[in-house]
Amino acid sequence: MLYHLFTYLDQFDIPGAGMFYYLSFRALFTVITSLVISMIIGKRIIHMLRRRQIGESVRELGLDGQSQKAGTPTMGGIIILASIIIPVLLFADLSNIYIILMLISTFWLGMIGFLDDYIKVFRKNKEGLRAKFKVVGQIGLGLIVGLTLYLSDDVVIRERVPVTQENFKEYSTREMNVDDSGQLYVTSEHKQPLTTIPFVKNNEFDYRWLVWFAGAHADKLVWIVFVLAVIFIVTAVSNGANLTDGLDGLATGSAAIIGTTLGILAWLSGNAIYSNYLSIMHIPESGELVIYAGAFVGATIGFLWYNAYPAQVFMGDTGSLSLGGIIAIFAVIIRKELLIPILCGIYVAESLSVIFQVSHFKRTRKKYGEGRRIFLMAPLHHHYQKKGYPEPKIVIRFWIVGIMLAVISIVTLKIR
Repeated sequence: MLYHLFTYLDQFDIPGAGMFYYLSFRALFTVITSLVISMIIGKRIIHMLRRRQIGESVRELGLDGQSQKAGTPTMGGIIILASIIIPVLLFADLSNIYIILMLISTFWLGMIGFLDDYIKVFRKNKEGLRAKFKVVGQIGLGLIVGLTLYLSDDVVIRERVPVTQENFKEYSTREMNVDDSGQLYVTSEHKQPLTTIPFVKNNEFDYRWLVWFAGAHADKLVWIVFVLAVIFIVTAVSNGANLTDGLDGLATGSAAIIGTTLGILAWLSGNAIYSNYLSIMHIPESGELVIYAGAFVGATIGFLWYNAYPAQVFMGDTGSLSLGGIIAIFAVIIRKELLIPILCGIYVAESLSVIFQVSHFKRTRKKYGEGRRIFLMAPLHHHYQKKGYPEPKIVIRFWIVGIMLAVISIVTLKIR
């Protein structure tokens, strides 16, 4: 809103109005505003949750310090969502297709998580929203995002295409440019469903390769593969973040690290100069996502003020499902979804620990009549709790691993 107001006022030479054209200026103010909002409303929402006795009901798992967490206010994800949405509405270009998609995703995922928490807290049903309804909601969002990215005319990729003897006649001399090495090239815009392959030279993956068997009809089928991929990514990362939210500050701090990395990647992808220098996809208008990333990071860090050990509030599914889904959709938009196993390595490890534990237990129970475990307890962070590690130490070490994975993710831009 402020962005559109000040860009309008700039027509009348109002001093300072032109500052809102600068992405760095708006990103900085977005982070600050998000932090302030989360700090201010966070305290009030925690008091409100306590007054209404909206507390966490803890299952007895035999973990140290578990009993002290009982009654801690939950549904604190409302703080995160408000701290993201308000600054984005204020400072972002609301006509930008990527900002619109991220706002829709935030509302959508927030509602799914809120319904889950509401059923657990107010209906006293520990199972919460049925898994099938969660999945239907995630599939619905995946359809919206996938189809929009595939069909919208506002979503394009801009690339440099080298001019060679083979394709010289396809372009006019007016389209051609010369780079620093003397190589002729043309700038091409297209809507092909591409993504980036980490650590690979000429690292573009075309989703049409997955329907190679269709031959000439591949273009008619590729949208199905792309949408299914988006649905899978949203569902997997969202549930991975939900599993990670088991220790004070673990999911929040990990999300802040991932959000910072995605913001850097969005800035580079949206900048024609840097994307050309790094030889990565240039996605016009995606730089506006830096504003969203700033709000995301500010909101998670602000919430961490209250969520750090010992937590004064838990985010609940309102927060954890939203954070994971937001990260997934953000990565898909900037064509970095294949980086998720690296960047979101903490979520992946937590998810795999549960999958391996459950499958191994069922298999050994069927084979030996008694189930056996790989870990002392799953998800993975509870395994280390069972081994006697203090909760703060586990969280900080997971953060350190998350930072290392974030650095590796950025390094993939140059190591191919």
